[in-house]
Amino acid sequence: MRDGSEKEYVEYVTARIPALRRLAYLLTGDGHRADDLVQQTITKLYVKWQRAKNADHLDGYVRAILVRTHLSERRLGWARVRLFRDTPESPPVEENGIEDRQVLRVALTQVPSRQQAVLVLRFFYDLPVDDVAAMLGCSSGTVKSQTSRGLATLRRLLGEREFAGFSTPRLRST
Repeated sequence: MRDGSEKEYVEYVTARIPALRRLAYLLTGDGHRADDLVQQTITKLYVKWQRAKNADHLDGYVRAILVRTHLSERRLGWARVRLFRDTPESPPVEENGIEDRQVLRVALTQVPSRQQAVLVLRFFYDLPVDDVAAMLGCSSGTVKSQTSRGLATLRRLLGEREFAGFSTPRLRST
C-alpha cells in the first residue's frame, strides 16, 4: 500500500482482532484453528483493503470474509482428515458457572457448518435474517430454514438437559 493506508489497516485490524477471534472460535470450537482463520481473514483483508475501507459497513464486510473462509475450508478434503483414530476427549467441564456455555459450544461444533454459521451470526451476534443472508450470499428463506434445522439439531444434541436451573430455551427461528 503506497498511499499511507497501511497505517489505517494496522489500526483497524489491531482493534478488531479480539472480536474476529471470538467469532472464529465460535465457528471452529478450537483456539488454534480460530487463530489460523483470523490470520487468513486479515491476510485477505490486506489484499482487498483499498476496496474494503470504502465499504458501508466495514465490520460486516470483514465478518463476511471470515465466515466465507471458514465455510470454504470446511468443504475441502483436508478438513475431514483426522490425525488420530479416535477424536481426543473434550476438555473437562469446569464447575465455576460456565458449564452451560461449554456444553453449548461442544454441541455447536457438531452442527453442520452452514447451520452453525447461521446460528452463530443470528444468536451470538444478533444479526437480522437479511444481514446474514447478504453475508452468506443466499436468500433470507435459506437463512430461516438453516436456522430452523440448526436449532432442531441443537435441541436433539442437548436433549432435555437442564441449564442453570431452567430448561433448554426454545429460540425463535425467524
